[in-house]
Amino acid sequence: MKVNEISISDNFKTQLTKTKLSIVLFVIVYIILFLLAIGLTIASMYGGVMLIVLFPRLITLALGMGLASFGLLIFIFLIKFIFKSHKVDYSNLIEIHRKDEPKLFKMLDELTQQIGTDFPKKVFISSDVNAGVFYNSSFWSMFFPIKKNLQIGLGLVNTTSKEELKAILSHEFGHFSQKSMKTGSYVYNVNQVIFNMLYENQSFEKLAQRWTNTTSYIGVFVVLAFNLIQGIQWILQKFYEIINKNYLALSREMEFHADEIAAHVTGYEPLMNSLLRMELADSAYNSVITFYNERIENGIVSKNIFKEQLFVMNFLAKEDELDIIDGFPKVTLDDLNKYNKSKLNIKDQWASHPSIKDRIEHLKKTNLKSGHNKMSAANQLFSNIVKTQERVTKKMFKDIKTQEKQITLEFDEFKKDFVESYLNNSFSKIYNGYYNDKNPTQIDLSQSYNDGDNYKIEELFSNEKVDLVYTRIALKNDIDTLKLISKKEIKVKTFDYDSVKYKRKDSQKLQEKLIKELEEINHKLKENDLKIYKYFKQKERQRNKNKLVNLYNTFLEFDSEIDAKINVYKDLIHNLQFIHHTIEVNEIKRNFEKIKYLEKKLKRNITELLENNVEMTPSVKNKFELYLSKDWKYIGVQQYFEKNLLMLFDVLDHYIKTLTQVFFIHKKQLLDYQISLL
Repeated sequence: MKVNEISISDNFKTQLTKTKLSIVLFVIVYIILFLLAIGLTIASMYGGVMLIVLFPRLITLALGMGLASFGLLIFIFLIKFIFKSHKVDYSNLIEIHRKDEPKLFKMLDELTQQIGTDFPKKVFISSDVNAGVFYNSSFWSMFFPIKKNLQIGLGLVNTTSKEELKAILSHEFGHFSQKSMKTGSYVYNVNQVIFNMLYENQSFEKLAQRWTNTTSYIGVFVVLAFNLIQGIQWILQKFYEIINKNYLALSREMEFHADEIAAHVTGYEPLMNSLLRMELADSAYNSVITFYNERIENGIVSKNIFKEQLFVMNFLAKEDELDIIDGFPKVTLDDLNKYNKSKLNIKDQWASHPSIKDRIEHLKKTNLKSGHNKMSAANQLFSNIVKTQERVTKKMFKDIKTQEKQITLEFDEFKKDFVESYLNNSFSKIYNGYYNDKNPTQIDLSQSYNDGDNYKIEELFSNEKVDLVYTRIALKNDIDTLKLISKKEIKVKTFDYDSVKYKRKDSQKLQEKLIKELEEINHKLKENDLKIYKYFKQKERQRNKNKLVNLYNTFLEFDSEIDAKINVYKDLIHNLQFIHHTIEVNEIKRNFEKIKYLEKKLKRNITELLENNVEMTPSVKNKFELYLSKDWKYIGVQQYFEKNLLMLFDVLDHYIKTLTQVFFIHKKQLLDYQISLL
């Protein structure tokens, strides 16, 4: 059987039919709205002209123009999507050619022939940890064939074998190997049309505002037009939900189908292994990016971010005690779900991709084994991978402006600095991850505890105790989700919990059961935390030291205050959302007046950080002091003061980072001191 002849599943066919029907229904409704809009436009323009002709006065001229604009605005609203096109941002991409990368293009030739699809129009590389097929789309792309481009991320190439990359690219080409896949393109564009009319209205609103500003008579008709448009948007919103839900269900089936195509090309293991490793590869890439973000103000940049990513990926794998085979970490499904203790299973109808677990189950069902046992790096497909990596790295840092001259960090120096930074920002392995997502709890420090010798450190931080921490997190999340189900904010009729099926009406009763379980776990963790304190207090007495109580007090005091401090940040970010919308100047000014009390709280908290001599860079300190120096205005007569707004968001960003860093420092000082007592 040829790859492009793989039959699609019954579920795929069902979702395909549902999607097609929803598109047809939308088209019918849109045509009705469009025809009504044309009729309304003709009628309102005719009425406006006749009003001016029959009663030629200045006031009727204004009223006539207003009446004409009423229908015209609605008509423009319904057709404005035609002039909207989705342009891919090429700024982070570099095009590569056959003559430069013959081995890679040979693989692409083989894949397109095997899968029975067209060769990409262009091939690009980026820095990302993914690959994908993309194209510039517009309303007209539904009617005219458009050749797709292929984008390959070096962050992905760098962390996969040749067979794994081949499997990933087979999956991407697989999306376009069946004629039925074209439906996905239609749905995408229909969704873009509806999305445009629902949410991309900034230019349209500015046009309406200009018309309103000409005369108040026209303004009345503009308001009436917008009221009618809101009714149209309500209809569109319902269609958006229906089409999107069907499209996402189809997308999940398309993923399974593309996975099956990849399995026929390479066997299922290469794609499975790359899916399981993807999260680690992405985490390593982001860790390197974060490393340089913290140093960019000093002009420190990377020479080859991908060489560093590979080092970090394997370093993190060793920290997590993962096996490394042929230079690549072996990640299992159990490793991915190590800290996921949730028993709640809801079919996510709004997810565009199936879960990794579901994809792997479907891949294994193909039973198509790979003939390749030894893994060779996908980097070998490139003629000069180091040169290519350095070129992409240079592009990443090219537009970053710093006060200092850029300094390229040598690889050995990066390794040393990264490991040192990692250790400084993590807790001792003796804790076995107990405190990674948990803080020391409140303890009565006034009492004198003398039974610390009764406990063993291996028991205090055993896997069983760590499981309690993550079971508590899962229970909290499951309870919150069940609350949303009972309030019908998550629209499901049934769900599974611990492999038992429940109806929505049972969610309240299940919540009560889980709340009791959560209380029991909280009690067990509190008991264990008291034992931990007793254990280390006893160790401290044996060493004639006396810092533990003070460190606990400092941490617990900050812990009790940090939520309120973080809420100031959250509330300000939430209340500043209006700046992303087109609204009247007076309303903007009223909104800024409303957040003044939050700014006062923010300034108090920043002042406190400065007075406590919290560690921060001179640059951050200067930004804080500048912000505190006066009351800033963010809107003028008609325009925002962009520099002031940018400063506010910059200050908010540094504020939340500084807060979390101070919290971490207090926690680490306490936990490191405890380890020093051993």
